Amino acid sequence: MTDSGLEELSEDQCWTLLADERVGRLAVSVANRPDIFPVNYRLDGSTVVVKTAPGFKLAAATLGTAVAFEVDRLDDEARTGWSVVIHGRASEIQRLEELLDADDLAVDPWAGGKKNHYIRIEPTEVTGRRIT
Repeated sequence: MTDSGLEELSEDQCWTLLADERVGRLAVSVANRPDIFPVNYRLDGSTVVVKTAPGFKLAAATLGTAVAFEVDRLDDEARTGWSVVIHGRASEIQRLEELLDADDLAVDPWAGGKKNHYIRIEPTEVTGRRIT
């Protein structure tokens, strides 16, 4: 821990925190324009799975460029919290066996509409910090 009250989290600590949450933010960039989307997710081993509809988010996330995924938890009264960021690559899940496995994860999007596509985020870096 530093004098600032920030503690660097290990990768194992990051995955443990991510496993207990269900909502994160997916950051993508298309034509030099960044965008961030709140998404529901589940972990599948050491990857993140998001269920989505066709559209900009799906297209942007699977263009082969880097993505970022962030989850945090804050306690306003105690002024504590944590944040985990994953940098990596996203791809659409298309193989039947992987689609069936993704269905078993029970990703439950809050927003309405038909969401029948899955994005898998393969991390290249996982970092986290806790404010104590």
